[in-house]
Parts: sequence; structure tokens; C-alpha cells
Amino acid sequence: MKLCNKTCDLQECLMCRGILPEWKPALDKHRKNYSVKKGESIIREGDIVNGIYFVYSGKLKIHKKWGNKELIIRFATNGAIIGHRGLSSNIETFPVSATALEPSIVCFLELDFFLATLRVNHEFAYRLLLFFADELQESERRMRDLALKSVKTRLASALLQLSQLFGINENRCINLDLSRNDLACFTGATYETVFRTINELVQDGLITLDEKKIQITNPCGLEALTKENS
Repeated sequence: MKLCNKTCDLQECLMCRGILPEWKPALDKHRKNYSVKKGESIIREGDIVNGIYFVYSGKLKIHKKWGNKELIIRFATNGAIIGHRGLSSNIETFPVSATALEPSIVCFLELDFFLATLRVNHEFAYRLLLFFADELQESERRMRDLALKSVKTRLASALLQLSQLFGINENRCINLDLSRNDLACFTGATYETVFRTINELVQDGLITLDEKKIQITNPCGLEALTKENS
């Protein structure tokens, strides 16, 4: 990563929306912005926790080793927090990695300043608590889906999630260049199974393919698939 001069307006991310106006000059003084290349790591699983990141612009994947495989836990885009899973009273290393899916810019705060911000800004601490609760519920839902639902159902759910997070481009495709391998890591399936299942969804008229991008042609059909085994 390289330091860059691109700065946000201190209004958009989870932290900026929750802190006191009087705290923003201190935030502006302590933040550092980095540009990240596609495929470059922001944090690595096992590294010492030295701070917290927020996404200023771009798209990232948050992933974790799963035996000899990789599991993508979530994706992150503008305003999202990165590295918060390293906040713990007894663990000093990051339990996940974060990698850029496209050229991105992130904002970095050293851990001591971030913790001081939590102590001073009660509204931000409250919002972060709710964020952790939502993320825990989502993690529990995904674990249940891995155990009980078919790959086709999980893939349908993943495509709807990605369309909501990243939006739809002018060609009505999910606004993300995502490899089939990353899609497999997100759904907890093998590359071969995901490749085959994507072709099934195409044959069912639920999606169409435009090179690496995916267009959802029948969102109601995909939504119906997500109810399988519910």
C-alpha cells in the first residue's frame, strides 16, 4: 500500500457518521489514507493488530483460511469498516484477511486512537455495537445455510446479496468483477460445483452472463430459490 493524499469529507463512513463534531479535527489529524492495488492485501490473517481501516473507495473481500481452502466472509465497499474482527481482550492478531478486488483507497487509524474514539464517542460505540450484532446474526445465518441448504440455494442468495451491496451497472449486471473461484469461496462450495450451478441458473432463465459479470434476469425466481429448506 502507498500513502495518498485523497481524503474524505468526514461524513460517509460508519465512524464519521457517529462521532462528535468536536472530535473530527482529531480524526482528521490521526487518519492516514492508502491507495491499494487490485489483488493487494490490506490486512493478513495472523498479523499483529495495529489499527482499523475504513474503505474510502473501491471493493474488497474479507476472507479466512478454512482448512486448505478459503472462505470469503463478506465483501466491503465505500464506508465499510475493516479489521474490527481483531478487536479483542485476549487476541492480538487479525483472524481474517482483507484483499482489494479493484484499485481502492482505505483510511487507517492506529489502534490506540481508535479505542480512544470509542471511549469518547458514545453514539459511535453504540452504532458499532449494533453493527457487530448484525454481523453476528449474518454469520450464524450463513453457517446454518452451509449446513442445511443446497449450493444452488446458497448461490442464489449470494447473487442477490452482491446485487444489493454493489448495485447494478448500465448493462443491468452486478457491478462487480468477481471470479468464479471467489464466488465459490463465498458460497462455501468447490469451483466445479459453482461453475456447474451457474450454468443451471442460466438454463433456468434466472441469470445471464456477460463475460465475467452476471446479470440477474429473474430476481423473483432467485428469491424463491433462497426459501428452499427455510
